[in-house]
Amino acid sequence: MKEYRPRIADQLLTRRLMGVGGVLIQGPKWCGKTTTAEQQAKSIVYMDDPEYMNQNIALAGLSPKRLLAGETPRLIDEWQLAPQLWDAARFEIDHRNEEGQFIFTGSSVPVDTDKIHHSGTGRFAWLTMRTMSLFESGESTGEVSLNDLFCKPDLEIFGTNGLNIDSIAWLICRGGWPRAITARKEVALDMAYRYYEAVVNNDISRVDNIKRDAERAKRLLRSIARNQCAQLPVNTICADIESNDTIATNRMTVSSYIEALKKIFVLEDSPAWNPNLRSKTAIRTSETRYFSDPSIGIAALGVGPNDLINDLSTMGLFFESMCIRDLRVYADALDGSIYHYRDSNGQECDAVIHLRNGNYGLIEIKLGGDKNIEEGAENLKSLASKIDTTKMKAPSFLMVLTGTSKYAFQRKDGVYVVPIGCLKH
Repeated sequence: MKEYRPRIADQLLTRRLMGVGGVLIQGPKWCGKTTTAEQQAKSIVYMDDPEYMNQNIALAGLSPKRLLAGETPRLIDEWQLAPQLWDAARFEIDHRNEEGQFIFTGSSVPVDTDKIHHSGTGRFAWLTMRTMSLFESGESTGEVSLNDLFCKPDLEIFGTNGLNIDSIAWLICRGGWPRAITARKEVALDMAYRYYEAVVNNDISRVDNIKRDAERAKRLLRSIARNQCAQLPVNTICADIESNDTIATNRMTVSSYIEALKKIFVLEDSPAWNPNLRSKTAIRTSETRYFSDPSIGIAALGVGPNDLINDLSTMGLFFESMCIRDLRVYADALDGSIYHYRDSNGQECDAVIHLRNGNYGLIEIKLGGDKNIEEGAENLKSLASKIDTTKMKAPSFLMVLTGTSKYAFQRKDGVYVVPIGCLKH
């Protein structure tokens, strides 16, 4: 049975608990939020325990302080079922005047936000947890560190990639679900489909208690899967659904479904990066659409590893989605965020990892092939040359992140070529 490495989120939770009274862990179902929180909690209340859920919710309305009583850190799992606990915890944090009091976990954004009167600023820290990166699940060797690339200019790197086209297709379809990592192959593939079925049949309606049609949700997710990794407006999604399913769509309805999917962390769009440029080029500000885990899109399309290998164009999109997931996990460890860049001249950059201290790296994502890697390198150098370094820092590094390349190395022009199977935070 395969074993995986400690989660990056475990380390982040420890650090956050040392600096604030409470930590909110949010993210998709089944990504491991509760397990991570349980490892550090000293007492726990499971709000969605079927035997006690109604009693817990009632008690939260009558005397929330009682649910918060217990050895600390105290874990309140699925707290969004009783949003009034937020203000009660904030009050307790203020009066106890100690760090590390509470851990809240939730797989959706709370509906009754009118029951929350305080933002939690200064009392709570947020931790977004995602499915497992390839380094955490043991598929990446971790021979190349993003942190080292930021800290050591022109770092000499080398790594050997153990992944090939077949294993990458499999990893995309399996996803980063913790239980799938150690399961048999046929069982592991089923997990993403079970998650997808739960989303369309239940979770998309349960998030805000608005009944939504499962078939319409399926059509929407298929459309996003066909057009992921793009700045995709709602009108384009509606047109795609109508052309593929001959079903009339309503823009407001589609927007409602998309917002619900974001609230349960099925979709996680990438915001646009807005650098200082030497020219007056117009920068596209729309967000780029991604699934929180590529396997969700795979399930929506009903395809598998062999289908991806037979359609490398589609596989390239899903590979980019998987890489963005990993980069987000690694960026969190470095106090960074992931952005996408596109301007009116068609200049693009698949990922910009931007740290809190202002340092940033430019990354192009290519499944493989010398020609594609060369194209990515040239694109990175072109974008870097347009940045006005009198107004902002020059990029710390330029990287082509690949799937099937055998080795990690630095080219003569300074661009790094790094297989995803060699990367870590």
